[in-house]
Amino acid sequence: METQKEISENQLVSKYIDILLETGKQPASIYTFSKELGIDESTFYKHFSSFEHLEEKVFTLFFDNATSLLENNEDFKDYDAKNKLLSLYFTYVEILTENRSYVLLALNDNKNSLKNLKKLEGLKKSFGHFINKLQIEKIDFKQERIEKFQERGIQEVFWVQFLIILKFWMDDSSSVFEKTDVFIEKSIHASFEIINTKPAKSFLDLGKFLLKEKMDFKF
Repeated sequence: METQKEISENQLVSKYIDILLETGKQPASIYTFSKELGIDESTFYKHFSSFEHLEEKVFTLFFDNATSLLENNEDFKDYDAKNKLLSLYFTYVEILTENRSYVLLALNDNKNSLKNLKKLEGLKKSFGHFINKLQIEKIDFKQERIEKFQERGIQEVFWVQFLIILKFWMDDSSSVFEKTDVFIEKSIHASFEIINTKPAKSFLDLGKFLLKEKMDFKF
């Protein structure tokens, strides 16, 4: 019996992205995709159940690469929650920039924004785990019910923030996406001050920046 060619999840994703960017569309079928790679369909299914599943995993793999880079940085473990999140945003956006053609194609390929957001479902789970591990200091309300609500809500607050940053980057036409860097810093500064009940200056600063850029947050 012929030994099957071994192939990694990352190799499948990389080849899929290449084909998508070169042709502007998905491979005709998993069969033809597998044949081009010299593998059986069953080898593809060891990693993904469909092309849609693969597309969802792409953004999670980008996230895994970002967190791996951060964890290999000796200084990262000593950062506070604010600087850890700031580092994550910068690192993740850098990886997205390296794959910008694919990201724009993947997240702009359907007028139904819900279908585009579905590709980020796996990323949302990984992002939520990252936020939990930060143990972000919250307001001490001295009331268990409010504190539990705050704990559940903080993941969603930062996830929305992340989506807004992603959309800003997608629309950013500045040199080396320098406006995105500014927006990330202002967003992080404002969000952590809001959590600590000191929103005024940073929140207004962020608002002025958004008005200046005339943001449209529709995907």
